Amino acid sequence: MLLGFSQNVKINLLLFFFFLIIYIITLFGNGFMVCVIIISSHLHTPMYFFLCNLAFVDFFYSSSTVPKLLVDLLSSSGKTPLMICFIQVHVGLFLGGTECLLLVLMAYDRYVAICKPLYYLVLMRWSICYRLITLVWVSSFIMSVLPALLMPVRACNPNQLNHFVCEVLVVIKMSCESTEKNEIVIIFISFFSIVFPFVFILLSYVCILSSVLKIRSSQRSKAFSTCSSHVTVVSLFYGTALIMYCGPSSRYSQNFGKYISVFYAIIIPMLNPLIYSLKNKEVTKTFLSTNRNGVH
Repeated sequence: MLLGFSQNVKINLLLFFFFLIIYIITLFGNGFMVCVIIISSHLHTPMYFFLCNLAFVDFFYSSSTVPKLLVDLLSSSGKTPLMICFIQVHVGLFLGGTECLLLVLMAYDRYVAICKPLYYLVLMRWSICYRLITLVWVSSFIMSVLPALLMPVRACNPNQLNHFVCEVLVVIKMSCESTEKNEIVIIFISFFSIVFPFVFILLSYVCILSSVLKIRSSQRSKAFSTCSSHVTVVSLFYGTALIMYCGPSSRYSQNFGKYISVFYAIIIPMLNPLIYSLKNKEVTKTFLSTNRNGVH
């Protein structure tokens, strides 16, 4: 049984409409990004190819959490079959890990475009892009899902979880056996899937910043504009992920972890397409031209 946020029917009803609106915006925003990038031939570049994958991940990441939450808010029971809980845990791990690695790939793309512009067409040719994106999806499965499948938790006390979704850090507390090995594995995986990628992104932007400062001031704004959206998304996603998986959990209450989960599993998938569409001139131009064609 997932306890959710409240047992008050009126509060749950308000939360239902709140999360429903967020979910609709998420589906429309990410669906719009995927469609625009696929339809518009001038957006068929490595940067937008990776962005299309990110929108795809956010679309399904939100869909793995919000529909079940909406049902629970209306029913107020929170009853969840163990198989559904099992699926939520592994889908969340897989898509969350994929997003971490995708953001690294997007940082690498910006690094090559700004620091190695003469080699960009060689280093980021389509054959390499396809291999890189395949590596991201396969690596995410190996690092995030495979260990969870090889180290299953025997749930002997699956009555109540103080959460709105089956999340790995909460589910392992259902075990009647020692979870010390599981927690060590989670810390180990968190380092390679969160900390190490985050450090790589930071180093990439140190190199980008040093290169941008060397070019003429008239060209700096264009270089910064191509990175500002990515920096914003990285700050939001990795900030919450580091707090959730790498912070001292003993200092945080269960409710705090629940609200952090709301942010990175529900709010961020909604914000990502808004950030990229509002701060990206190419996407904005495509959207406006599509609207004009629709009016004509």
